[in-house]
Amino acid sequence: MKAEITAEHAWLRQLVGEWRVEMPGPEGGTLEGTKSVRALGQAWVLLEGRGRMPDGSPSHTLMTLGYDPAQRCFVGSWIGSMMNYLWVYRDGTLDAGRRVLALPSEGPSFDMTGRIVNYRDEIEIVSDDERLLHGNALGDDDVWKRFMTARYWRIA
Repeated sequence: MKAEITAEHAWLRQLVGEWRVEMPGPEGGTLEGTKSVRALGQAWVLLEGRGRMPDGSPSHTLMTLGYDPAQRCFVGSWIGSMMNYLWVYRDGTLDAGRRVLALPSEGPSFDMTGRIVNYRDEIEIVSDDERLLHGNALGDDDVWKRFMTARYWRIA
């Protein structure tokens, strides 16, 4: 077996490096952390995050991202130490400007009813040294609602 490496794989490799992250916390505070991104060969990137939850407990996350030329889409997964759910990304796409990677998935509803609903994470490239991660959920009204944005800065 040999992985077919494409321009989409090169797009993912721009994420490789060490990053500082900030996101809004509860009651107007800020949550801070780090993200270490490394390549696994030429076909995959692994994004490992560390930080603190709003209650001060540690958090550890791992995202995998790749591109499947046969399906013509980005694929991957996300897990976090704060939950038991495995998030699977399928059918990920880049926008026409190649600045925003949309990663659809399904997961537990925020209303804690046990329903599975549609989500979409978006990695937005601002510059070589800055990017955003947006979390979006599809509401019962079939309208996407952004519930989170994290800002990343490359550590020199």
